[in-house]
Amino acid sequence: MIPLDPLPNLIDQVYARILEAISDRTLEPGQRIRQNELADKLGVSRQPVSHALHLLHRQGLVAESGRRGFEVTQLDPARIRQLYEVRGAIDALAARLAAVRVGADAVGRARLEAALAAGRGIDRNTSLAELIALDVDFHRAIYQLAGNPVIEETMAPQWPHMRRSMATVLSELDYRDSAWTEHADIAGHVLSGAAKAAERAALAHAQTAGRLTEERLRATDEVAA
Repeated sequence: MIPLDPLPNLIDQVYARILEAISDRTLEPGQRIRQNELADKLGVSRQPVSHALHLLHRQGLVAESGRRGFEVTQLDPARIRQLYEVRGAIDALAARLAAVRVGADAVGRARLEAALAAGRGIDRNTSLAELIALDVDFHRAIYQLAGNPVIEETMAPQWPHMRRSMATVLSELDYRDSAWTEHADIAGHVLSGAAKAAERAALAHAQTAGRLTEERLRATDEVAA
């Protein structure tokens, strides 16, 4: 039998830290990742960094670059559009189911209300990493309230990519406010039990976010070219 890796928790921590850096663009698309330098910054050996980078490589968040090296992958506008098309359908389903269940799930209702309140507390000084985390928490609260664990299981592998795409539009001050206005609209329908209205609002939100992200990425690509 193959011996167990003695550092699973450390690898998870290193993975989470690198993922956060990729998501909030501390590590920018196309940036070369030097394992020794990264290990020094995190105060760990190269082993957990290497393990974490291979996990990120499997998810398509980093790509091989040069001899045993990696770099952060670029965001593909077409791929982001496809992700949001799928997410729109899933978010619409989740919002509808959540609205149906909200009266019978006091814990889920409180979780959604708390996530909405936290998001409404953002301001111009809120960091991009925190903005992304608050956004993810809001949508996960709806997924959990929906009562169908397959929704979360389906979305879980896509969240790293969605977090990267969120950074594209949440870095714009104007969209931060409008995003939470849309969140409040979705939550209002869910909390009042208006299933069809919640479904429509969730789909519209995903479509808007996807369109804005794709447009921003294509504009950035044109400037770079």
